Amino acid sequence: MDDAPEDIATGFAAAWNAADAGLLAEFFTEDADFVNVVGLWWRTRAQIRDNHAYGFRHMFPHTVMTLDEVVARELGPDVAVVHAAWTLTGQITPTGEPAGDRSGVLSFTLARQSDGRWLAVSAQNTDRVPGAQTHLATDGSLAPENYARRR
Repeated sequence: MDDAPEDIATGFAAAWNAADAGLLAEFFTEDADFVNVVGLWWRTRAQIRDNHAYGFRHMFPHTVMTLDEVVARELGPDVAVVHAAWTLTGQITPTGEPAGDRSGVLSFTLARQSDGRWLAVSAQNTDRVPGAQTHLATDGSLAPENYARRR
C-alpha cells in the first residue's frame, strides 16, 4: 500500500477527493482512533469509514482537499508522525448551498505493519481559524479569540 510515511497523507487526500470512505479507511489499522475537527472521536476503522461516508454524502460530496505541506518524522524504525496542512473547497451547508473554503492540519501517528506498510493508528484533524489563538467558551458555544489584539 504505502512505502513512505507521507504517503498516508497523500493517500488520505486522494481518497477524500474521490469521496471514497472505504479507501480512506484502508490507511488506518482496525483499532485506529480518529478525532475530527469538532472533537468527535472514532475508535475503529469501521467508525472512521462510516463517519467519512456520511460526511461525503451530506457535507463534502464535491469537495477538493489540497495538501499544502506534508512533513514526516520517523521516530524509530516502525513509528512515525506525519503532519499535513490542507485546504478544502466545495463544502456545502445543511441546505445545500456553497460554504466557504477551509484550511487545517491533519496529524497522523503511524506504525509500520509486519508486511512493511505504514498505517495510521491515530489521526487528528484540526481546523485553522485565521487570526485566532484559541477559542473562548461563551453561552454554550466556542468563539475564536486573539489575545494579542487586545493589548
